[in-house]
Amino acid sequence: MTTEKSTEELEAMDLESREVPHDLVSGSLADELSLKPEGVVDKAGAVIPMWRQRVRIFMHNKLAIASVVYLVLVTLFCFLWPHLHPTNQTNQNLALTQPFNAPPSATHPLGTDSNGFDVLGRIAFGGEYSLTVGFLAGVVTIIVGTIYGMVSGFVGGIVDTVLMRILDAALSIPLLFLLITLVTLFSRSATFLILLIGLTGWFGNARIVRGDALLIRRLEYSQAATAMGATKWHIIRRHVFPNSISNIVTVGTFSVADAILFLSTLGFLGLGIQPPNTDWGTMLQNGSDQIANGYWWEIYPLAAIFILVVVAINYIGDALRDAFEVRLIER
Repeated sequence: MTTEKSTEELEAMDLESREVPHDLVSGSLADELSLKPEGVVDKAGAVIPMWRQRVRIFMHNKLAIASVVYLVLVTLFCFLWPHLHPTNQTNQNLALTQPFNAPPSATHPLGTDSNGFDVLGRIAFGGEYSLTVGFLAGVVTIIVGTIYGMVSGFVGGIVDTVLMRILDAALSIPLLFLLITLVTLFSRSATFLILLIGLTGWFGNARIVRGDALLIRRLEYSQAATAMGATKWHIIRRHVFPNSISNIVTVGTFSVADAILFLSTLGFLGLGIQPPNTDWGTMLQNGSDQIANGYWWEIYPLAAIFILVVVAINYIGDALRDAFEVRLIER
């Protein structure tokens, strides 16, 4: 009975630690919410669920909403356009029958490139690989970096020392050179690039998550759980992870943008997706060779789409950070 009571008290302490300070609530959202000891309630006295608060915070960021809409439209375009308007993107012999570097026309809305491929269809075709590799590599980065950082920070001691020295050694290696070396030695397949970018991009994420774990380990409710006999796994799952979710989501979102940038960098250097497939970086490299000849349609439309995708992901990451950080109800 004593154990059950202590557990309930511990959970109450955890909830109190997540309450939103009243002096941080301002603006239009503060008019709709009032903070009471029992939680966040609206004017009618009904408790607002946490997920609804987070959605409302996210919706207040207009740039983030525009970024989500843009990213969804680009994703739908990349995956649906090849089916709605099929064009040849893999058969070089068939492409030779098309005019090279043709300007935009009714048949080819963004013209053709130096190989005779339809540029608009090529953007969608390359976007499938760039977005897929970027998202999946970002997921790998989030998972590995979060687990590594939490274990290192919370366990501490010799384990933390060894893991951090390994991390320091990994961070001392220039990431781009490492990617170029491994791609040159092994493979340029999409699966290998996902694993390569994902398993080499988590070093910074792990250090950030470790910092959260070190802080949370010293807090009262975490020490109380340890004194009550809770396992390290229980504390990580119940306290460390929920209170680190803001940074995890933020760095995870940025990891997706970084993965797209790294893939595009490799493609620009001629080490991207294996032909006849392509990615945005490879297309930018091919288009840059033709810009001096006045064939602007081979680089400017794709460059605009690519830059805006990366910027949109960053804006979404900022908004998600605020949505998951309960102390930032409204700026």
